[in-house]
Amino acid sequence: MPNFYTDNPDIAFHLDRQDLAPLVRLRERDFADAKAFDYAPENVPDALDNYRRTLDLVGQISGDTIAPLSAEIDEEGSTLCLGEGKVRYAAGIRRALDALGQADLMGATLPRRFGGLNLPGVIYALATEIVSRADASLMNIFGLQGIAETINMFASEDQRQAFLPRFASGEVTGAMVLTEPEAGSDLQNVQLRATQDEKGEWRLSGVKRFITNGCGEVLLVLARSEADETGGMGLSLFLTERNSRIRIRRTEEKMGIHGSPTCEMQFNDAPAELVGERRRGLVTYVMALMNGARIGIAAQSQGIAEAAWREARNYAASRVQFGRSIDHIPAVADLLAEMKLAVETGRALLVEAALAADYEFLLEEAKERAEDRDERTRLNKQQKRYKRLAGFLTPAAKYWISEMCNRVAYEAISVMGGSGYMKDYPLERLYRDARITTIYEGTSQLQVVAIVRGVTSGTAEKRFAEFAENEPPRGFKGLAGQLQRVRTELAETVDAVKKDQASDYLDLMARPLVDVAIDVYVSYLWLEMARHSKAKAILARRFARRAVERCTHRLRLIASGDRSTLDAFDVLVGPTFDEA
Repeated sequence: MPNFYTDNPDIAFHLDRQDLAPLVRLRERDFADAKAFDYAPENVPDALDNYRRTLDLVGQISGDTIAPLSAEIDEEGSTLCLGEGKVRYAAGIRRALDALGQADLMGATLPRRFGGLNLPGVIYALATEIVSRADASLMNIFGLQGIAETINMFASEDQRQAFLPRFASGEVTGAMVLTEPEAGSDLQNVQLRATQDEKGEWRLSGVKRFITNGCGEVLLVLARSEADETGGMGLSLFLTERNSRIRIRRTEEKMGIHGSPTCEMQFNDAPAELVGERRRGLVTYVMALMNGARIGIAAQSQGIAEAAWREARNYAASRVQFGRSIDHIPAVADLLAEMKLAVETGRALLVEAALAADYEFLLEEAKERAEDRDERTRLNKQQKRYKRLAGFLTPAAKYWISEMCNRVAYEAISVMGGSGYMKDYPLERLYRDARITTIYEGTSQLQVVAIVRGVTSGTAEKRFAEFAENEPPRGFKGLAGQLQRVRTELAETVDAVKKDQASDYLDLMARPLVDVAIDVYVSYLWLEMARHSKAKAILARRFARRAVERCTHRLRLIASGDRSTLDAFDVLVGPTFDEA
């Protein structure tokens, strides 16, 4: 198969168009590692070359090793070993992980002193997309490197030294052990108990469910350490290794991502270590972990969408009906055009979100290192800006790209017809794999709750204003004016809803408000991309024109004041069937 990096020039386009020099200097701490590690870059061009070489390696492994295994991984799945309480990966997953580990890619974002590559998050996100295009279920193991990042950020030095080199070498994988049978999205209601024994050592007792890669060797567990305190402030984060007191009770039979084990886990007085400080498990540590997880699922979604779009495009070009290939039938051609536009839009949003998260984290580090007071003040101001922006963009990327992924997989089957529905083609698997992306690491509805705060607080509008300060590309002045009109209407609509409507109406209309804000944001991204190529300019014009029409319709809906869902719910939905 082809190299999944070099055969996709859009990834290189985003690396080329971004000014990554400030990010590189922050990530490399002005190249302090160059003296200690012979593979550390000495300057910005050297670092950028390293990033491209890394993506090239990921692309090669994904095309040559992972993608050919994906069908058998899906067929075999993972196996619960009864009586042992352990899980065995599909043989293909094991081979793929070994290949990635041998290439030193399992500690991509970790510092070099632990054996990592010290990659910025945006490069890791693109690597995750590439791996996901080859096999989405593998991403749920490769993409859990955020667990190691969390240990690096919040754990003690002893804990870092004990665990991080093993992550970087590929010796261990990890799991975020958060969800419980009665606490799915409502993590404040976690009940798994953390108690201290007579020696002061922590012990974990209780059940966790829907744990991705719960069979991993290293577990980050959210548990209730304060028995007399309900809510998030009673929760702490714990680190434990797989042992005889942690048992996998079952693995879920899932619709897709069969190569990724999803486990129900029983903790029986299992020994554990506290990470950081008590009571900060949810409000600080897991929230930081979730930002990375959202970008990870956005990247996974992007990879699935890229794979589905390619399947449909290649099929349509080779399938002849009525004397011509079906990609020349207007209805099919329009589907393909919309799919390509959606996939490239998703990648632009993914890069934007990953960069914001990178800068938020790296500026915080730089602020802590700064000795000059004025420099700390300057860095603090920048960091706060990126923190607000990342708070908007990370859920926006997860929401928009995962929904896009499902649409593209759906439309790809429409292009391929009955063939797409058959297991003879990869699209049937891609369609099943796509569905989970809008659900785990926070459903689309929960992402909307997070995103709408950035709309109503003015965070999105501030970024729009920054975009608008740039002179529009040649030929785009009229579209830029239309975007300005939509921005004005959006701001007026938000003010009117906040002033004239009850709070539940804002909750009801959160999704169309969010959809408008993301459409405007991405339209500005397209205008920036239009400066760099004629092809991008054509795509930008198509996206922005249609976005303006969508936004106008949604804003009219919001302004209508239609409360029927709230006021006439019983009539619209009716009683439950048991009640009837």
